[in-house]
Amino acid sequence: MSRPRLTTSPDRVLFGVCGGIAEYFGWDASRLRVAVVVMAFFSAILPAVVIYLMLYYVMPGNDF
Repeated sequence: MSRPRLTTSPDRVLFGVCGGIAEYFGWDASRLRVAVVVMAFFSAILPAVVIYLMLYYVMPGNDF
């Protein structure tokens, strides 16, 4: 069995990164978004923003 490919999601709020990760792992996208915001707050915002933007550029788009 092969896993589905990790792509950005059409269920997007900003760039679809959290939605894509949530779809890949079968998680709730809203909870993942809250976790990312909390982690960004506790990491002084900049590292989380840089990682999020890197994921946006690395993850291929979803062709729906």
